Amino acid sequence: MEKMKFRLPDTLIIVSGVLILVGILTWIVPAGEFAKEVVNNKEQIVPGSFKYTDANPQGITDLLLAPVKGMSSVAQIIAFVLLVGGAFQLFTLSGALQTALERMVVVCHKYPQLKYGTIALLIVLFSLAGASFGMSEEVLVFVLITLPLADSLGYNKIVGLAIPFVGAGVGFAGAFSNPFTIGIAQSIAGLTPFSGMEYRLLVWAVLTTITTIYILLYIRKLDKQKTETLEGNATSLEVKSSALSLSQIFILFSFLVLLVLLVYGVKEYGWYIEEIAALFLAFGVVCAIVSRTEMNTAAEAFKKGAQEMLPAALIIGLSKGILILATDGKIIDTILYSMSTGLDGIGKIASIELMFLSQSFLNFFLPSGSGQAALTMPIMAPLSDLLGVSRQTAVLAFQFGDGLSNMIIPTSGVTMGVLGISKISYGEWLKWFYPLFIILTLTAMALLIPPSIFLQF
Repeated sequence: MEKMKFRLPDTLIIVSGVLILVGILTWIVPAGEFAKEVVNNKEQIVPGSFKYTDANPQGITDLLLAPVKGMSSVAQIIAFVLLVGGAFQLFTLSGALQTALERMVVVCHKYPQLKYGTIALLIVLFSLAGASFGMSEEVLVFVLITLPLADSLGYNKIVGLAIPFVGAGVGFAGAFSNPFTIGIAQSIAGLTPFSGMEYRLLVWAVLTTITTIYILLYIRKLDKQKTETLEGNATSLEVKSSALSLSQIFILFSFLVLLVLLVYGVKEYGWYIEEIAALFLAFGVVCAIVSRTEMNTAAEAFKKGAQEMLPAALIIGLSKGILILATDGKIIDTILYSMSTGLDGIGKIASIELMFLSQSFLNFFLPSGSGQAALTMPIMAPLSDLLGVSRQTAVLAFQFGDGLSNMIIPTSGVTMGVLGISKISYGEWLKWFYPLFIILTLTAMALLIPPSIFLQF
């Protein structure tokens, strides 16, 4: 009799389970409240003001209404996610990014002496993609290009996989304008989306530099061992050599302009999630017009991109429903009080490191950046207030915990997908990646120290 394989429940099931659990807890956990005050247009908890109050347990009707209320209260964020998803599908449809990568592969074929520089540049570009617009699932396509690149240079499948996957993954972890993690997390935390970018740019540069050096040192080791074989059937993949068209060059330039406008608009005009969503929407329209995409094709692509973000949108709404249920049941402040009391006395540094580690642990069960942000930031943001740590630092701990562990957890669909494409076993990947994972984790913990002590960003 064949054994049944354990399968982790879908993220939607996990979040629904948490919703039910919170409903039950409103009958068990004592009700309590903190006094609130508004500071710089942001509601904050008044430390030391907690007091127990009359219970308000939530029934079946409240449980069923919570997701609806959650969807309504985060409608702006859900619209943002769907619109940005559609816009980037139009960007992908233009082929500008993929063709630019293919041209770099051709140059590497033509000038083998440039291979180290080319590989380093590719890693940085993928990292930039992960940091700026949250490249994740798109890596599944680019692995098919970098595998033959690694083969042609005499390297193994690990190199072909690491260039796009680890490159984009470390950029995702050290992101400075990822709309699906930072944008959502900061909005929930009551911060201006993409604020604090200066320190995050430093974080991105540090993590990307470490990753690039690690991969290049591995390549150098392979060169010394004269390893010039690539297992599997990746050699059958062809590398395209089409030139970048004028329209694609214009689209790539437009993307750079988008990033500049985003930074300028947030800093100078206080753009919030509505203006930023409109900016991405305009970029998507530009991609469709410049690439001369037929209207129905563009519409289908936009709907496809939005559809791919629908699970994240549902999780965001459902997660907000959890917060509403806990708030109406008057247990959210009790939970915050208990957590802050447990962390009291251990210091700001230890507190923020524990927040980072807890986010990493949770990511195993909830490998969705936007969903995790919606579920945890309503707790982590006010908790950071109680602990005397800035909310920006709490968001940074979230993005580290979510992004770094994404590249190693077996519950990540992208991780297991790229391993399947590359024909690399999970054990083989773990053996190669875990030293870098440890280095990046320790670096992330070190990068959390300055904003915890003296750098308020």
